[in-house]
Amino acid sequence: MSVRRLAEPTVQPASFAFNAENAAWADLAIAKYPEGRQQSAVIPLLMRAQEQEGWVSKAAIETIADMLGMPYIRVLEVATFYTQYQLKPVGTKAHVQVCGTTPCMVRGAGELMDVCRSKIHHDQFHTNESGTLSWEEVECLGACVNAPMVMVFKDTYEDLTPERLAEIIDEFEAGNPPQPGPQTDRFYSAPASGFTSLTDEQAIQDNAREWREKRKQAWSADAATATGETATPPSQAARPKTDAPETNPAIKSPSPEKASPAAESAESVEAPAGNVAEANKAEPSVEGEAKQRQSGADKEGDQGLKAPELHKGEPVGADAKGEAASDASATSAGKDQAGNPDADAAGKPGSKDGEAS
Repeated sequence: MSVRRLAEPTVQPASFAFNAENAAWADLAIAKYPEGRQQSAVIPLLMRAQEQEGWVSKAAIETIADMLGMPYIRVLEVATFYTQYQLKPVGTKAHVQVCGTTPCMVRGAGELMDVCRSKIHHDQFHTNESGTLSWEEVECLGACVNAPMVMVFKDTYEDLTPERLAEIIDEFEAGNPPQPGPQTDRFYSAPASGFTSLTDEQAIQDNAREWREKRKQAWSADAATATGETATPPSQAARPKTDAPETNPAIKSPSPEKASPAAESAESVEAPAGNVAEANKAEPSVEGEAKQRQSGADKEGDQGLKAPELHKGEPVGADAKGEAASDASATSAGKDQAGNPDADAAGKPGSKDGEAS
């Protein structure tokens, strides 16, 4: 992007002021923003100044900065950043912006620029001798399907040929701006070859008339509902159609009435009776016979595997052995691992065998 600078001092006006109409508009634009945020109106105010004078001058930048309580440099930054602001004088009757982006370029935008060079000025941003016309190349103007195109102030002229653009420039110079839009028989942005759908105009009109009647009836119904004349039930069209109670339109859930616990217990269904013995039998197809299963607690010796909290008062830990543990140790004393009398124990002093010996 090229550097954008203000116009030379020789063309700068000494002062700027909004006219009465635009001054009233500017006050309303500033009032839209809360206290302390009036600087947000800088873009629309700059655009309004350009529409009034044709371009944004240094005096306009300083005047708008004073209106919004902004430093001059802040408003200058905005004006020089956005290419929508013209920083030099442009044509008083027409400033032609030629789109040079790819769709327009492949459709003949280069030829349109040649027309501008020959009828206005060889260089961009320069006015003709009378100062009424100027031109520039811009990026996409948003009507690619109608390429090539140009924009003059706020209006677009599409489906152009070099000959038609030359005529448009002459019409602006004469003070008779032409009708904007496509310059062929195309209907806005419809296919250039004509409509390919909705070709029956009478059917379109009938459908439109029917649609307007339905909308009129709907508006009347809404107005009657607002005044309390009728009560239209809510639509169920968007509710899912399933058999689940949660989505059944006939069931209003949750209910505003709450049942008491006693009533809920009375309406509750009791659990079915079961035969524990039958339920605990092994399946014959698995084990060959319908025998009763045995739990681990019924096996001999499994009582010692119970968790400590299940002993219910029985000694836990080392004291759990009790006297039985002492008897077992006494019985095993004097025997070796095979159960034979221990020789060392038999030879100890004080034993019967020792006395015998």
